[in-house]
Amino acid sequence: MNIAAAANETLAHNSNLLVYSAMAVYTLAFLAHMAEWVFGSRSKVGRTAAALTAQSTASATVSARKSQQGGATAVLERPEVVTKSVAGNRDVPDGPGAAGDTEKGDLYGRIAISLTVLAWALHVGGVLTRALSVERAPWGNMYEFSTTFAAVAVGLYLLLLVLGKKVRWIGLPLVTTVLLDLGLAVSVLYTASDQLVPALHSYWLWIHVSCAIISGAALYLGAVSTLLFLFRDSYESKLADPAGKQPGAFASSVLERLPSAASLDKFAYRVNATVFPLWTFTIIAGAIWAEAAWGRYWGWDPKEVWAFITWVAYASYLHARATAGWKGRKAAYLGLIGFACYLFNYYGVNIFVTGLHSYAGV
Repeated sequence: MNIAAAANETLAHNSNLLVYSAMAVYTLAFLAHMAEWVFGSRSKVGRTAAALTAQSTASATVSARKSQQGGATAVLERPEVVTKSVAGNRDVPDGPGAAGDTEKGDLYGRIAISLTVLAWALHVGGVLTRALSVERAPWGNMYEFSTTFAAVAVGLYLLLLVLGKKVRWIGLPLVTTVLLDLGLAVSVLYTASDQLVPALHSYWLWIHVSCAIISGAALYLGAVSTLLFLFRDSYESKLADPAGKQPGAFASSVLERLPSAASLDKFAYRVNATVFPLWTFTIIAGAIWAEAAWGRYWGWDPKEVWAFITWVAYASYLHARATAGWKGRKAAYLGLIGFACYLFNYYGVNIFVTGLHSYAGV
């Protein structure tokens, strides 16, 4: 018995070392991602977008020349009426990504991805070693949930890259938030390896919580894309209005390298729409587990309530996308509200609200 306890303690110690090692490599990946953005040159997107906004001026010049050549009888052409397109639907090409169009930027980007893969391997090793030390699913408390959540989020990002999706622009915000998440986990949320209370000893722990983690990781990627969509849409709006205030040099150097607002909006919608059924199943699985553990499917526990509020927020987002008057920025705000509800359901309810889900501790 003592030998088994010592072995589990050693595994827990190794798990901590792997997580700290992953954080160190994630830090190097963060610096490489920063270098990718810094050394990536200003792309052709900004010049192309600026050229699109200057079309009306060019048309007016051509019309004036025609009138001069035609003599006094020439009639000036009616000036073209330029109206603002629906948000996210402008005819603007995607940017080349964080690396811009330079070899140096691309080199740093490849280094960043390689370091992210190495950090993720160490990270997953830490999660699996934690599972071996506790002999159960490694998400029985907030520390374990946080570390697993971050590993799944990075895993989804790397999977998209393997599938050939051009999502390297997510790398910097992803690695930044993963470092914040792991830093909070090891410094504030850390809980020593221990067994769970009897109510959690169920195969539904594997099903319900794993679905919640995968859903949250995917919703996070959608939230990042939605937030960047708002910045890029504002940037494109300023370019489309040459008489208004133009974006500054720093904003242009960053935002012109992102995908277009339409592409960001489409990516966020596809991610959220794809994972929404899984989040629905997560709530259903939780209700089934609640009936087995507590004898009722639904009891308006704070965790249950906020899971349902999150579901309603994303259902509203998806409905808004199908409604003409709510596309674009209005729908994006609903998407961000939905992810904010998810975060509060995790951090706020677990830390500040007492309920039946509080038995697992921090």
